[in-house]
Amino acid sequence: MKQWKTIVSVIVILAIIISILFINKRKMAATTAGGIKDVYYVSVDKVEKKNLSEILSLVGNITANNDVNIISEAAGKITGVFTKVGDYKQAGSVLFQVDDELKKAAFMSAEANYEKAKKDYERFKTLYQQKSVSDSQLDQAKLGAAMAEAQYIVAKRQLEDTQIKTPISGYVSARYVDLGSMVQGAPQATLVANIVDIGRLKVKLNLAERDAFLIKTGDQVKVTVDVYPGITFNGRIESVSSKGDDAHTYPVEISINNERVHPLKAGMFARVEFTSIKNRETIVIPREALVGSVKEPQIFVVENGIAKLRNLTVGSQSGIYVQVLQGLMEGETIVINGQNNLVDNLKVEIVNK
Repeated sequence: MKQWKTIVSVIVILAIIISILFINKRKMAATTAGGIKDVYYVSVDKVEKKNLSEILSLVGNITANNDVNIISEAAGKITGVFTKVGDYKQAGSVLFQVDDELKKAAFMSAEANYEKAKKDYERFKTLYQQKSVSDSQLDQAKLGAAMAEAQYIVAKRQLEDTQIKTPISGYVSARYVDLGSMVQGAPQATLVANIVDIGRLKVKLNLAERDAFLIKTGDQVKVTVDVYPGITFNGRIESVSSKGDDAHTYPVEISINNERVHPLKAGMFARVEFTSIKNRETIVIPREALVGSVKEPQIFVVENGIAKLRNLTVGSQSGIYVQVLQGLMEGETIVINGQNNLVDNLKVEIVNK
């Protein structure tokens, strides 16, 4: 009798276990076929294109419009100094004088020889017409005049080179020689001064690969500097390099006028704001709709009542909106509220229709 009760008890326990397994199997099948049956309420919005006004702000260095190192083209001793650091000099102004005593003598000799050679040639032409000299004698006189002219030109240039002049108008930013200093000419010419033209200035900076294709030469920009809070300078993009550097950035040059009221100096930092894609139509979504960070953004897209998690590639940000470069199409339905309670492939009910 006890054995019979034991057998019945075992059968009952097995039946219960089998029933539980069967029920769990049906639940798993239902979950696989139709997903989790709980319904989550969400607010949604349609993906559409909007005008996105982007302001890209970068820091660059202010440089002179022209920055010229002045070298000596004549060798000798400095006998005259006509400038100091901070002076403004017009193009062609003499900055230094190199000893020119020997150069003057050489020039005077070359000038005299050239004048004599010209007269000799004219005389030989007259004699040739009178058939008093031969062809070779006339040619020799012509050659002598040409050689004398060449020597005269060289001597004149060498004398002129004893005056060291500035080729541009600008400020003397550095002076490297003093009265009595010895200087060398080419090919190891001595650096004597530096001149900068800051009537107009350049801001040089590097743009990231993505941003370099959003701007073009001629675009207007806004420039600010820390020394003049609240003051904005108008700038213009002068060039965008077509070749990137090793860091995949592209050099850009921006020109600005140097105002007398708020003068700028080369070497200052400047912040440049590019309004490069102002009013450009592009797909944008509310930033609050994103799941995760902007670096690894995701979003829930509702398809046939099911919320599906999708990866995105985002671009610029403007206020509460984020530009979507890849991952969404215009007209799709996205979750903008309630997404924090969702996981992929959950059934949802829209409450803001």
